[in-house]
Amino acid sequence: MDSSLDRESVDGNSEQTEVKVRVFESGSEVLEKLQEKWNRVNNKQYPAMYSSIFGGITLDPAMMVIPIDDHMVHRGHGVFDTAMLLDGFLYELDTHLDRFLRSASKAKIDPPFPRGTLRSILIQMTAASKCKRGSIRYWLSAGPGDFLLSSKGCPQSAFYAVVIADDYSQCKQGVKAVTSTVPMKPPVFATVKNVNYLPNVLSIMEAEERGAFASIWVDEQGFIAEGPNVNVAFITKDRDLVLPSFDKILSGCTAKRLLVLASKLIETGHLRSVKNESITVAEAKESVEMMYVGSGLPLLSIVEWDGVPVGDGQVGKLTLALSDLLWDDMCSGPERTPVPYE
Repeated sequence: MDSSLDRESVDGNSEQTEVKVRVFESGSEVLEKLQEKWNRVNNKQYPAMYSSIFGGITLDPAMMVIPIDDHMVHRGHGVFDTAMLLDGFLYELDTHLDRFLRSASKAKIDPPFPRGTLRSILIQMTAASKCKRGSIRYWLSAGPGDFLLSSKGCPQSAFYAVVIADDYSQCKQGVKAVTSTVPMKPPVFATVKNVNYLPNVLSIMEAEERGAFASIWVDEQGFIAEGPNVNVAFITKDRDLVLPSFDKILSGCTAKRLLVLASKLIETGHLRSVKNESITVAEAKESVEMMYVGSGLPLLSIVEWDGVPVGDGQVGKLTLALSDLLWDDMCSGPERTPVPYE
């Protein structure tokens, strides 16, 4: 089958190039091509995937696909969440799964299975992967059905999950941050962990273009919001740990765990208090330490913000102490679910 593709040449003139597009007559031919592609990949990061579309787990990355008419693909009607995998344990799986289902409810997606079944699928998938370190990510979608806006033509919601192998380690370096100029999501969407991440993508791309690791959003009232896919936290001159209120942003599972664990530093006298409240840009700029908070970090010190050093411009001692608390909790704490590998 011939297909004509029009493209602009570098000098601005239009040229027509005839290309021969192959027509695959069977699914086995398509699978063969996909497997050829994956055979050229040395580091295969996805050892297992579950899909409710075919009702099982695949270990073949060539089969880790979703239907093109899935409403999560063409309408963004889907939610997702994650969980870290460290030494064969899933960290805060139940906390993340609860948030996942809250997001699904707000997105008006009815899961295809009850919570217990979803949880069991995630654990079985991780066990089948034989991966001991990395993360899992999972999605609920309105499902495939058509290319319309409404999901009423979707006969069943869909559940997808994947294991991502990665040698995660505790972050101890310092990074630069910038204030984002990309408009942030309104609270009704920002508080739902949905797949519509274009503002987040543009925000971090802007930060990278400006030589920073990531960005920070500020809301219309001048209060600190969050990073593109992480929370932010501050330590004031009076040794108060402050995390911005979750009223208008996503309530990070790691951030909420930090609020609990940080009380240990109050007991030792290293922190005066732990607060989850609104903080203005002016107040935040006066902080002596500053950090990103997220599952894959778990804490990352911010040593420069908008070209100005934070505190003395070095990785803060309290930031490292808080990071150690979180990392120890991830590696040996009570919020871990063992994976029953065979």
